[in-house]
Amino acid sequence: MPAPPGLRLPAPLQVAWLVADPMRFFAAGRRLGPVFQIRLPGMPPEVCVATADLAEQVLAADGSGGRAGAVRRGLLGPLVGEASLLTLDEEPWWRHRRLLGPPLHGRAVARWAERAAELAAADIDRWPLGEPFALRPRMERITLEVIMRVVFGIRDAGRLRRQRDRLLRLVALGGGAAVVRLPPRPREWLLTAPAARRAGFLPTTRFARIRAQVDAILYDEMARRRRDGAPDAGPAADDVLSQLLAARDEAGRPLTDREVRDELITLLVAGHETTATALAWTFERLVRTPPVLERLREEPADGDGRAYLDAVIKESLRVRPVVPATPRLLTEPMTVGGHRVPAGWCVAAVIPLVHTDPDVFPDPGEFRPERFLGPEAAKANRAWLPFGGGRRYCAGAQLALLEMRTIVAEVLRRVELRPADPAPERVRLRAVSLVPARSARVVAARRGSAAV
Repeated sequence: MPAPPGLRLPAPLQVAWLVADPMRFFAAGRRLGPVFQIRLPGMPPEVCVATADLAEQVLAADGSGGRAGAVRRGLLGPLVGEASLLTLDEEPWWRHRRLLGPPLHGRAVARWAERAAELAAADIDRWPLGEPFALRPRMERITLEVIMRVVFGIRDAGRLRRQRDRLLRLVALGGGAAVVRLPPRPREWLLTAPAARRAGFLPTTRFARIRAQVDAILYDEMARRRRDGAPDAGPAADDVLSQLLAARDEAGRPLTDREVRDELITLLVAGHETTATALAWTFERLVRTPPVLERLREEPADGDGRAYLDAVIKESLRVRPVVPATPRLLTEPMTVGGHRVPAGWCVAAVIPLVHTDPDVFPDPGEFRPERFLGPEAAKANRAWLPFGGGRRYCAGAQLALLEMRTIVAEVLRRVELRPADPAPERVRLRAVSLVPARSARVVAARRGSAAV
């Protein structure tokens, strides 16, 4: 059985191309066939798939020899920790998934909509009018505020201010190339060795220091919640932190403080930076697709009319996914698309390629929310992977979608947006996310009292 074809470039040149122009990089792989191989420095060989059918096969490996946490530990471990849903595998992952499920699903998430709308409205009313500005940092500010209130549950103004600034620096440093793209062993030395920790000019030293400051506030907040009374009593139980402190597994064991900390930072990364990028892409697409924007303004944002808003969000996440791939480290060989992938290699569905599979999405470059309405919707939904798929479908997906739905509606209620430049923004790889090259630059004008 033949090995998958691969790009004929040295690993350092492949990663340079991936960072500079991820969409062309992936397109070059797809030209080799629906299954192809890439090599990145410090990583095992990675076999990529480009179609919806093959993506289903890859995601099914979660039930056998696929380890998503093992791949992510090398990239995200310093930021989110070793006890995060992103970096765990097998039974420890199942235990955390069961404990995080209740605070992040159904009514537990829906009750935060009003608060998220208030926070979004307060920020939008401070946006500059009549001059170009970058939308992505504004969205980051809103989503961070939502996470601080509904996930961390911090209410004290002084604590909010201090932690807000530190969390922004933590995510910026922890997601930067100087931390993410370092090989694990040199990075660990830089983060822990006394000599390296004294070198304040190093990005790794600055990251380690700000991580310690963030952790100190989080651990103090946990201790205060326990000291002030049962974490599952009173209004504080509305936030995720209080619910995680109260959670118990089947054996009656709570999460340790370290486990709670790692899951909070995971929710910060997923619910703040990733969601903000998805919102920026949504408006980058909307302002360049006037018929969709006009229809969205005419449709109500709640009740039966919410279907179109949801379809717009899904279509935005299809054409501009934030996460590029779903890598799994194989512990046993796997056959995919007629190719044998050995144990020790990675296999991944490349989300931008799956989302442009013409067998599922005709005219895949068009921004057409109607794909997710009517008879096309079932087929489209099966191939829709912005939150991954299989057993490891993102636990925070409902929170992220609630944030997106609420914030999009508030923006459309309050301002009219147009692109600062009519040309579409290119896709860039920043750390492990696909972001707008110019951070979604727009011009805003104040809107009247008309509602979405």
